[in-house]
Amino acid sequence: MSVIKVAILGFGTVGEGVYRTIQSHSDELSAVLGKKVEVAAILIKNKDRKRNIHDEVFVTTNFEEILQLPQLDVVVEAIVDKEPAFTYLKNVIQRGCHVITANKEMFAHHGKELLELAEKNSVSVGFEATVAGGIPVIQTLRQLLKINRVQQIEGILNGTSNFILTEMREKKQSFEESLLQAQENGYAEANPTNDVEGFDAFYKTMILSQIAFGVEPEWDEVEREGITSITSELMETAGKIGLKFKHIASLIKEGNQVKASVKPVLVGSEHPFYHVEGVENAVAVYSDLVGRITLQGPGAGMFPTASAVIEDLVYVCQSSSSKKLTVKTSSVLPNQHKKIKYWLVQGLIPYNCPPFISLEEEIGEGIFVVKASKDDLNHLEKQQTAIRYFSIEGEFQSKIVSKESVTVN
Repeated sequence: MSVIKVAILGFGTVGEGVYRTIQSHSDELSAVLGKKVEVAAILIKNKDRKRNIHDEVFVTTNFEEILQLPQLDVVVEAIVDKEPAFTYLKNVIQRGCHVITANKEMFAHHGKELLELAEKNSVSVGFEATVAGGIPVIQTLRQLLKINRVQQIEGILNGTSNFILTEMREKKQSFEESLLQAQENGYAEANPTNDVEGFDAFYKTMILSQIAFGVEPEWDEVEREGITSITSELMETAGKIGLKFKHIASLIKEGNQVKASVKPVLVGSEHPFYHVEGVENAVAVYSDLVGRITLQGPGAGMFPTASAVIEDLVYVCQSSSSKKLTVKTSSVLPNQHKKIKYWLVQGLIPYNCPPFISLEEEIGEGIFVVKASKDDLNHLEKQQTAIRYFSIEGEFQSKIVSKESVTVN
């Protein structure tokens, strides 16, 4: 039986998971591919550190030594930061190797260039592991885009933020206490900025935009907000009316433009993400024929992410090159900034509220449910600079007081 030779760049959580999965699932890979898959080499940082790697695997700290191997078919990149990952992958593509990456920051910045380079060199790029861990989002979109026209995508794309919000709500903890718990459990880094300020989810959203719509929004026009401003008071108040805070990434096609946001919103029990808790991720894809498809599963971890990489390994070995997806033109959706919907607004001064803002309920001290458009609230924010507002997604029905009970003096 012929052999597919694989190199793994990096031997952290993801790299080790990929190595162990190739060993444990070698029979399944051989049955699917008709070839044996072997790890030929692993790139590491520290040669003195003891690792559980078989003696026949070439282990090195020098990338050039991997590039010069006599047979190299697939390279799995599992390191962090944009560089040297981008340079390494360019080099192996130019050598004629398929590549697989789990590096969302690098791929968000350089994915388009890598895909174009791969097409020129008749090889494939796998990047399922860059978005939502073990959930097969990209493979699902590839299948849907053959016929369906994708209109909108929503996702909980960062397990750390979702875990923190769950802990705050269920244990009535502060943000700081819940972040510490996430760090102690290994879900958050010592510097959690990428997770809690929404950068991680932002990179994943840009990757999804390229796949679903063939374009990205201008990065500086994307509304990105983390979860650091969510307080225990807001959590408790939202719970009174049956709502939960979720950190949701959203992509929607408006005419010829793609609009994106990554921010905390409120969802009710009918929303597909209402019961997504802890470190779970979820993605909902809305298209013209199939309607809504919701995928849910572990967003991170050694074996969930390794699962995505291994599925990509099969994909790239069975594909002749990274062919561009034919993106179907989706039906035009209305401008979301002009859509009238429900919002939770904190710090609102009701007697100074303009008539285009409909006060629905006062659910806490200075916390109201209102009905308005995003443009209306942007206008209100210029008058009342202390307000903060959160979109209520999906259906919303009053659960504690009627509209008539809101008194404006």
